Amino acid sequence: MRATVIHAPHDIRVEEVPDAAIQRPEDAVVRVLRACICGSDLWAYRGESERRPGQRIGHEFLGVVEETGSAVSGLKAGDLVVAPFMWSDGTCDYCSEGLFTSCVHGGFWGSVGHDGGQGEAVRVPHADGTLVKLPADAVSDDHLLTGLLALSDVMGTGHHAALGAGVRKGSTVAVVGDGAVGLCGVLAAKRLGAERIIALGRHTVRTDIAKLFGATDVVAERGEAAEAAVRELTGGQGAHAVIEAVGTEQSMRTAVNITRDGGAIGYVGVPHGSGTGLDLGVMFDRNITLRGGVAPVRAYVPELLEDVLSGAIDPAPVFDRAVSLDEVPDGYRAMDDRSALKVLIKP
Repeated sequence: MRATVIHAPHDIRVEEVPDAAIQRPEDAVVRVLRACICGSDLWAYRGESERRPGQRIGHEFLGVVEETGSAVSGLKAGDLVVAPFMWSDGTCDYCSEGLFTSCVHGGFWGSVGHDGGQGEAVRVPHADGTLVKLPADAVSDDHLLTGLLALSDVMGTGHHAALGAGVRKGSTVAVVGDGAVGLCGVLAAKRLGAERIIALGRHTVRTDIAKLFGATDVVAERGEAAEAAVRELTGGQGAHAVIEAVGTEQSMRTAVNITRDGGAIGYVGVPHGSGTGLDLGVMFDRNITLRGGVAPVRAYVPELLEDVLSGAIDPAPVFDRAVSLDEVPDGYRAMDDRSALKVLIKP
């Protein structure tokens, strides 16, 4: 089969690799119908996170089950399924507590020795605990299928950030980051009843999506100017809830400085480029809560799926470019130079 591999920074290729195949009784093989490129994939692409030459890449996909191992009981060939960005057994102590990303038998797509999501098919370990079935008729609805793909990562991650930030009905929310996760954070905040949502971003195409998703205000400035703008919008106090969806030291500083005393930050930006760190004394003095981390997306898929299917939320607009599998290297270049927000892959 063909799949995307990374050989070195800025060297993404689509190559022939061994076919995805059942290796353990708990496995399933999924033929990929939709995949995509994540902003976090760019850290490997840029050389900021290490990968072995020839390692698979990609962690967001949905598709059709082609084959199941002998121990798989909840799925059968022909089922349409979405895969969270990590696999999990669904039965360990962490999974039973909803923290699927800490599963003792879990792992990350594209890790050494495992298939990545950006290919023609994927071997799925612990298929019963990992995959979520989708309505079979969704396969004929291209827009719906695209929205459902967002459940594999960005929609669940935005929701995780909103929960971490303590978004509730009537609250004021600020979102740092105008990537796909930040935009889904806007959508999640709206879904949870936020009254005012301030989106921080400089790219009009992206902030237009933020407005579509429920942002009431846009702040295009950065750094201290952005902090001042948010303070002005909030009567000098800052936002009750702040979503940090970038992961740099500067973005976290901005998040802290625009949070209202007694408020909370939900952080889901993959940390990178941190230098001197943050002064916890500032957060201590102002009673600012910090919650977040790797989103246990598998815990959120069922409730978010219901809202996508009903049309209550539609994350599909975060995908602004579609490519074939052969065009995946072009997709990486487009996201790297910010000419694309999030690239959809149609194998």
